[in-house]
Amino acid sequence: MRVEGRVKTKFDVSSGGVIYKVKNGEVMVCLIKTPAKGHWQLPKGLVDKNESLEKAAVREVKEETGLDGISEGRIDKIDYWFWLKEGGEKVRHHKIVYFYLVKYKRGSTKDHDQEVEQACWFSFDKALKEISFKTEREIIQKAGKMLEKKNQKLIS
Repeated sequence: MRVEGRVKTKFDVSSGGVIYKVKNGEVMVCLIKTPAKGHWQLPKGLVDKNESLEKAAVREVKEETGLDGISEGRIDKIDYWFWLKEGGEKVRHHKIVYFYLVKYKRGSTKDHDQEVEQACWFSFDKALKEISFKTEREIIQKAGKMLEKKNQKLIS
């Protein structure tokens, strides 16, 4: 009987945000589209050394959407597993992503970074339909509950 070696596993911590604005009484959410697979998703990225989760979320939102915002608190976290080929071997990753509610201050979606194909504002309901991943849809729904507590209308 052959005994397999241990699978190399890496643990990654990322942070991201649900950036929103209110336009004509309606909540709008910015999503990004990735070039590789064309998924609509929330902006997120790895946390830098000595950087807080919250600061990383605001930074990643800025980099990937072109939009400046201010954090209004943590929404929740998600975690998932995936495989990457690294140095000729398959490496398993366990990733945890912390999401924050980010209120838009200024900026243009045209100023997103090169990792992103497109950044676009969607109505709250349309964002829920367009987002590619169930876990991120749940994050947007939780953001909606936070906004309702702040007395923001989700539908015009």
